[in-house]
Amino acid sequence: MTSQDDKRFLLGSTIIPIILVAIMWLVKIVETVFDLDFSFLGIKPISAEGLPGILLFHFIHGDWHHLFANTVPILVLGSSLYYFYRPIANKILLILIFTTGLITWCMARSGVHIGASGLVYGLTFFLMLSGFIRRDRKLIIISLIVVFLYGSLVWGLYPKYAIENNISWEGHLAGFIMGIFLAFYFRKEGPQREEYIWEDEDDDNDNDNDNDNDDDSDSLSQNLDPDSPSPAPNTRPYWDVPEPDKDELTVVYRFRKK
Repeated sequence: MTSQDDKRFLLGSTIIPIILVAIMWLVKIVETVFDLDFSFLGIKPISAEGLPGILLFHFIHGDWHHLFANTVPILVLGSSLYYFYRPIANKILLILIFTTGLITWCMARSGVHIGASGLVYGLTFFLMLSGFIRRDRKLIIISLIVVFLYGSLVWGLYPKYAIENNISWEGHLAGFIMGIFLAFYFRKEGPQREEYIWEDEDDDNDNDNDNDNDDDSDSLSQNLDPDSPSPAPNTRPYWDVPEPDKDELTVVYRFRKK
């Protein structure tokens, strides 16, 4: 891949995250300009009225600080997802958007739940764990960077801390659960660890040694097994025995005492 192609690939990785963030900001701008409140479109747990919020609550925020707090992580984590996991990125994003909302609707406490924090948690823990599962050095580095940047998000999973700060810890927990689940579920899809030549040679040598050991153990078991057929004895008649070579003939003399 040339440098030009790499730049295009990098820019392409930011398109979907930018679109998501643009929708969030557009919603907030409309609320502010027209003095509206779209929080009624958030999740209201275990109620038919709150069903639309399963998909919509990600795009609604309580204030500008809340919106900005989710903007940067979605841009960083979303771009990382599309750059390093491009083949499965759309699947991961769509599943996270739907399932985090559904889990929150099913288990959250009463009230109205809004914000993209659940999506942020899902992306964080997917990227954090997926690199270690795939054992790829490049992806492990990305996982460590995510741990360094967003490892403190784990505090948002504690109900007491979240409730005191008016935070929907249930949405965070939903993202946490789905991020880990998707990291394991899609571990064989998308980028995989590179196999090196010397690793293939080691595997071949191990297989050869295993085959040799199997052959030795089979022969040993045959020798130790009393039910195994023994080699057929030499049953040829005496007249069929070939005469010895004269050069190899040994004569034994016996003397009898008188």
